[in-house]
Amino acid sequence: MSQRATVAVAVAPDAPFEFKDVDVEAPRADEVRVRIAATGICHTDIAAKEQSFPVPLPMVLGHEGAGVVEEVGSAIDHLQPGDHVVLCGDSCGHCSSCRRDMPFYCDEFAQRNLTGERTDGSTCLSCDGEPVRGRFVAQSSFATHVLAAGRGAIKIPQEAPLEMLGPLGCGMTTGVGTVVNALKPHPGSKIAIFGAGTVGIAAALGAQLSDCEQIIVVDLHQHRLDMASQLGATHVINAGQDDAVEAILDLTSGGADFSVESTGAPAVVEQSIACLRTPGWCAQVGVTPAATKVPLDMDLVMFGRGIRGVVMGEANVQQFVPYLAQLYLDGRLPFDKFVRFYDFNDIDQAIHDSAVTGEVIKPILRMPS
Repeated sequence: MSQRATVAVAVAPDAPFEFKDVDVEAPRADEVRVRIAATGICHTDIAAKEQSFPVPLPMVLGHEGAGVVEEVGSAIDHLQPGDHVVLCGDSCGHCSSCRRDMPFYCDEFAQRNLTGERTDGSTCLSCDGEPVRGRFVAQSSFATHVLAAGRGAIKIPQEAPLEMLGPLGCGMTTGVGTVVNALKPHPGSKIAIFGAGTVGIAAALGAQLSDCEQIIVVDLHQHRLDMASQLGATHVINAGQDDAVEAILDLTSGGADFSVESTGAPAVVEQSIACLRTPGWCAQVGVTPAATKVPLDMDLVMFGRGIRGVVMGEANVQQFVPYLAQLYLDGRLPFDKFVRFYDFNDIDQAIHDSAVTGEVIKPILRMPS
């Protein structure tokens, strides 16, 4: 039986979101229907709407949803109605990447997560009988109810504050996971993190968990740098005032062992390599504009320096998200310090405060009860 829902549709890059009442289909065998309690807004949502990260519009975006399971498909055996879940993306479950517990490198990732459709081309939402694209990252959580992929629905403890945990589905997993799963710094390492948004500060928290000796965070917004300092950065650099590469080379006496680039700005990509010692590795996680080309000085990548892309912290989310939820409950992942809540109908204001003025690090939309 279908469910009525209210959704915010991204119709064009410069247009405000349009709110529509839609019908949400009953779940197929591998799907779950979830009532969304709250959803984070991620930079990728903004990039998709602005088309610097192109997806077909109109579409219901949103991919940091947290909510309560209302109905499960016949093939779902790890969830039942009433469970609290954080939502992540979909994967096929059988390609080589999925078999290696790296579902965000799935061969079918783009089709399953970026088209707004199932792999058979169907949509799960409709408005007055017309299809609405509503499967962004297998959830489209800018909505009161969603039909999500069962593989991306992760059970979390009932005692965890549901409204807080949506960012574990993307930003926090990406930041923490990039450090602890992909870079794997040894204790005593020196790491430079470019960008003090959700992913960058989460990376700094991951560096703390990894016992890094120096955690250097670079940003243009001083209040974001102040938050990074509060949450464990040993040094911060305001790139509007100082040369970030020179400052990092000086602080580390020759360069960082690792770096994380979370801004997506081409000039910053170059800086994130230039600040490394030999050997040294950069993890590229920021969403660069489509078709971006970054020239590399080959002198910088000699002697063991390198850069690699990392998606979703290379996490097995069914295991990693509950791990992060427990860290939060234990007080070791205090990302609530940089969250601001907004009502669902204030979505445009929330994006403005995050992407335009930069005053908010992680906006979360509360759904009407």
